Amino acid sequence: MPTQRALHLYRKTQSDSEHDRVQQHAPLVRKIAYHLVSRLPASVEVDDLIQVGLMGLMEAARNFDPNAGVQFETFATQRIRGAMLDELRSADWMPRQARRNMREIEAAVHKLEQALGRAPQETEVAQLLGIALEEYQLRLGDARGHQLLYYDDFDDEDGGSHDTLDQFVADHDANPLESLSDAGFRKLLVAGLDSLPEREKLVMALYYDEELNLKEIGAVLGVSESRVSQLHSQAIARLRSKVKDWLAR
Repeated sequence: MPTQRALHLYRKTQSDSEHDRVQQHAPLVRKIAYHLVSRLPASVEVDDLIQVGLMGLMEAARNFDPNAGVQFETFATQRIRGAMLDELRSADWMPRQARRNMREIEAAVHKLEQALGRAPQETEVAQLLGIALEEYQLRLGDARGHQLLYYDDFDDEDGGSHDTLDQFVADHDANPLESLSDAGFRKLLVAGLDSLPEREKLVMALYYDEELNLKEIGAVLGVSESRVSQLHSQAIARLRSKVKDWLAR
């Protein structure tokens, strides 16, 4: 098994304390990988995420400072997840058409919310897009893993970049993290979550708060894993629509 071979090679070159940390927390890598891959396209192999995450765990074991006042598991979780996300970003795993479809869904959701004064139903979004409900749900499934904020989503169709995020690059005194942590942004995001339909709100709570994967959430809701994926993507589309309004101020 590749993971076991990697751990064996690691043991030969590292101290006992570092090896013990890696050995003890290796299951954490699998947990994070399966939690992450459950909302990614089928083309993303969980074994690839595990291998990258294992490298993140090894790095965490080498750099961990026991006197820093943080538990190793917390420190390692950040490094593991960060390594996996870096790999996904570098691979540019989401097809451009899927991004385009998701932007269209977000625009339709936003337009309907403004017109109706409530969260639109799936059938209403599909009707506005001029497609069948089944096709709409397929597009939601294809958009698994679409990030709440992803830099490429601000590119136009000709490859040029809008200045929504570029403004932070040009201004050396600006801090994007500080901007996104603004109280107004947090308030908007909380309101967005509160406005989600109950089933989508439950999906978000089970996934992000309880850290269940999509299969486990499906068992709770009594629906298929693919249906949970659709509900998750739709919830993200609603939230992205609200976040983009805030960024465009």
